Formats: sequence, C-alpha cells, structure tokens
Amino acid sequence: MCRVLAFIGPETPLENLLLKPTNSLVNQALDPELHPELQLAGWGFGAWSEHLLHPEGPFIYRRPTAAFYDDNLTRTVPSLRASTMLAHVRAAAYDSKVVMTDENCHPFSFTETPWIVAQNGYLPNWQLLQRELLQHCKDVYLKQMKGSTDTEFLYVLLLSLLEGDSDEDVQRAVEKMVGLVAGAMDKLDLPGLSKMKMALVSRNRIIGVNTGLGHHGETNPSGDWKELRESGPGTDDFSLSMLLEPMHLLMGRNFDKDETTYAFESCDESEATGAIFASEALTDDTDGWSQIEFGEIVFLTNEDGKVSKTVKTLSV
Repeated sequence: MCRVLAFIGPETPLENLLLKPTNSLVNQALDPELHPELQLAGWGFGAWSEHLLHPEGPFIYRRPTAAFYDDNLTRTVPSLRASTMLAHVRAAAYDSKVVMTDENCHPFSFTETPWIVAQNGYLPNWQLLQRELLQHCKDVYLKQMKGSTDTEFLYVLLLSLLEGDSDEDVQRAVEKMVGLVAGAMDKLDLPGLSKMKMALVSRNRIIGVNTGLGHHGETNPSGDWKELRESGPGTDDFSLSMLLEPMHLLMGRNFDKDETTYAFESCDESEATGAIFASEALTDDTDGWSQIEFGEIVFLTNEDGKVSKTVKTLSV
C-alpha cells in the first residue's frame, strides 16, 4: 500500500518534509514503519509556491522509479520551497504485469479543477466495475486519463460527483463515491476489500479521507486494527488492519525555521501555522501527532497564516 504526505503552511523547504525527517516519505519508500513491503513503483509530488513563475498552479514531478534511486531527488528537492504540497511513494505488486510509467505515478492532476489527488489505497476489479461507474463520470475528466490505475479512475469519478469546491460539496462527493462503488460491487457480484485513503489538495487546502470497504464490500467494516495486524502479512485480518488503521495529522509552527534539521514546534491548534496529513508520522517521537480514524474526513485550510482544522464522520 502506498504512502501519502500533504502539507500546508508557510513557504517551507521541501527537503524539510521529504528528506530530513527520521521517517521521511523517501525513507518510507525503503523502510516504512507501518507496511511490510518496499515502495518501489514510483514517486512524485505536486507543490505550490510563490517562488514559481506561475504560483497559482502546482509544479508536478513524477517518476516511475523508487524515490531513493531517483538521481534527481537530491538535485531538485533542496532547491524548492512550497506552501502547499502533496507527495506520494507508490507501492505495487511485485509482478511483471505492473505498468511502470510516469502516467501511473501520483499525484494526478487534471485541468478544469483546482484539485490534485494521491491515494494510499486499492480498488479491486476496478476495470470491471467501470461497467456500472462510467455512467457517473464526466467526459471532461475521462478524456484526461492517461494511465491504468484505480486511483486515477477514482479521481475521475470523484471530480465528476463534485457539485462545488466547498468542504460540504467534497464530503458529499466522497460519500456518494463510496456508495456507488459498493453498489457496483453488489450488482456485479464483485465484492472486495477497498482502501480509499486519499488526500485531495488545492492551493492552501488539504482534504484528507480515510475510508473504504470491507472484504465483502460492506461500508462499515470494524475491528481493532492493531490486533488484526498481529495475524501477519497475507491474511485477511492483516489486509483488514491496513484498511482500518488511522491516518496521521500534525499541526504546529516553525516548519520553515530550522535550516539544518527537521524541526517544528507543537502548539495549540489555534496557534498553528502549518499542518501535515500523512500515512505515517514523520518522526520517531510522535508527540504532537494526532490520528484521523477510519471513517473520518479532515478539512485543513491555511488562511492569513493560520491553519484551521475540521474533522467529520463520513456517512456511507
């Protein structure tokens, strides 16, 4: 399962987010704390910055190689700063059928929308489920698909369901997307555990989603993810634990101040100037990190240098 990292806050060196933390996203590609496999199928990021020639849109970088093998990593990242960022390392089956191309790396970015997306997830039989789901997809997004991944198709479906860009609009679209997928699985008799742990990001906004479906396509799977994890890789319980585990959130300040090591100051949420939404905490010391539980959606907005947070329960 992939790893996701999203950030909003002051203009911050990207290496403070991607390279310097003890459990940085790049390190997670090689040695993830909460996943049994390497993340070898590619990586990428999208970043907004006032230092870009066109600051209103994201700079997108994607490459179908393991992040720690990318010779551009230590050349490009230390030269960039960002106030909004979405980064991703891709996991895929160790199989010759996996298509390793730029087009299959996250984040995905289409025109006609302010949102880019990356996912820590999996939708089984998505090609067959399209028989039911394509009727809900808009041509303006379908014609922009270039890859062959479930995430890019879910991006098309989610964008097609959006009636606006407000928090409420996005939550309704996410809930409808999950319901439509569950309905398609039921109608086509193709149930399967589906992870939809995604970050939807636009300039100065992060919407983090932790949802999915159980082994039988149920919208309300339950269990203690830590206990289920003890069953070990390859078991149904272990897969369910990967679905039910939380995502991680950090709100703080001074992400941009320390030029030699990764550092931040924990503070009251009312004083936060930055926020990180991630698959894993970036530091061995998890003080200051909170969790977004399965079935929740978090809305983060950076306005006038202050970051606000709203967490809601999804109705699916």
